[in-house]
Amino acid sequence: MLNKLFEKQIQQTISNAINENLSIISLNPVSGGDINQAYCLESKSKKYFLKINHEKYYAMFCTEAEALQIIATTDSIRVPKVICMGKFSQQSFLVLEFIELNSHGDLALFARQLAKLHLNINAKFGFENDNFIGTTPQKNAWTNNWIEFFNRERISFQLECLKRKNLNRKIVKKIERLLKQLPAFFSGYLPVPALLHGDLWQGNYAFDTFGNPVIYDPASYYGDHETDLAMLELFGHPGADFFQQYAQIFPVDRGYFHRKPLYNLYHIMNHANLFGGSYLQQLDDRVNELLKFTGN
Repeated sequence: MLNKLFEKQIQQTISNAINENLSIISLNPVSGGDINQAYCLESKSKKYFLKINHEKYYAMFCTEAEALQIIATTDSIRVPKVICMGKFSQQSFLVLEFIELNSHGDLALFARQLAKLHLNINAKFGFENDNFIGTTPQKNAWTNNWIEFFNRERISFQLECLKRKNLNRKIVKKIERLLKQLPAFFSGYLPVPALLHGDLWQGNYAFDTFGNPVIYDPASYYGDHETDLAMLELFGHPGADFFQQYAQIFPVDRGYFHRKPLYNLYHIMNHANLFGGSYLQQLDDRVNELLKFTGN
């Protein structure tokens, strides 16, 4: 149960955002995430999706809301509408449109709409603000060169985290060797800065009651569109038809097969930094695989 004063603050913040007096009828916990407390907040006329965390995660909610709003402006794929956010008594909250979600829907449409999202191209790689991948800070300094961006803002940032935690010096040395070989993965390929979801694993997309795709919990930035595709394959696979449908709108370079394990290295490093354990072995295996490709 929420503190009554906190509940009243949430109620007032929503009321101000929608310009009408809202009265909370019920607050029911929603399962599925492991970072925030989540609730279905029900009023007389509508349901809302409520996320709650410690006050220190308010910036995380702000960057999530920013990314959702930017994706929404593209009219490419559905995202939950941002209602409001706020802080009260050492807690922060984010209120979104509540969407009834299903695990099955129109995958072909998902592929085409994701491709349309990626067709939103920027002049540089990066994003308006730094944000978060889960609870991990994600740096997004504007950069003209993709290899430089991916090296500095993605792999090297995670590498510094590994060093500070002193998890495995041998893996650190291997990753340092790999970073010197990054151009080998991009022979004849020049990525464009596409608008990305940024954290597109199977837990961050679903389908509404009409079978239309919905994406959420973004960690958006402008980067190589292949990074979103690679993560879709990290913890599952949407199927061959998905990629065929996608490629009709945004062609996929033949070298994607070799870059896919490189792009997912970032997420494996993040998991290794967060959880250690078996992810360190998975990280070592992945780095060895990538070094083998470069001939080192």
